[in-house]
Amino acid sequence: MSRIGIIGAMELEVEELKSCLSLSKVTEKAGMEFFEGSLNGAEVVVVRCGIGKVNAALCVQILADLFEVTHIINTGVAGSLNAALDIGDILVSRDALHHDMDVSALGYEPGIVPQMDTSVFKADEGMVESALEICKEVNPDIHVMSGRVVSGDCFVAGKEIKNRLISSFQGDCAEMEGAAIAHGAYLNHLPFVIIRAISDKADDSAEMDYPTFECAAAKHCARLVKALVTRV
Repeated sequence: MSRIGIIGAMELEVEELKSCLSLSKVTEKAGMEFFEGSLNGAEVVVVRCGIGKVNAALCVQILADLFEVTHIINTGVAGSLNAALDIGDILVSRDALHHDMDVSALGYEPGIVPQMDTSVFKADEGMVESALEICKEVNPDIHVMSGRVVSGDCFVAGKEIKNRLISSFQGDCAEMEGAAIAHGAYLNHLPFVIIRAISDKADDSAEMDYPTFECAAAKHCARLVKALVTRV
């Protein structure tokens, strides 16, 4: 039987999911609260990991070790790097990579994690296809597409870094946890998908747009995740 770990970085990204959960147990570990229970009949563990890649990676490992999850869904918001993704749209990860991993001084291309067999972490194809189909059903008025998530420990809010993430990494959206979750899932042989609602354009307008649109964006993601868990 599937047991799905659902990770959000911030409370607003998981609060609706927790409110719909038939709760059986809450466990605290590494400063995080893990909510076990049933969501639309699926066995899940919902957790707010906190912001940034270290928190996200720790969370995946705890879900793997302590809760023995079989799948990972990461839900949240992101800034758009693709002109085809506007505020309010949803991106489903095709893959993810670290945009702030830079060992170019030793001859590696930016984004490459030395001594690993891959630095581009591919999402589970079945979960991706299901997420795309379900989004069209539950969010019929919202544009959805698959693409690349690029992650780093910085909030992208300027045209210079935005353009670099597009040209160097062919990113479709930028945020701060997805690649770490994908990396941890890959190392633990866990199928995963990242779902990102676009809250801003990752440019000079990001500081203004993000607070305005983050709540609505998170709700769109939650609606998708609640349906997705029934098909994993």
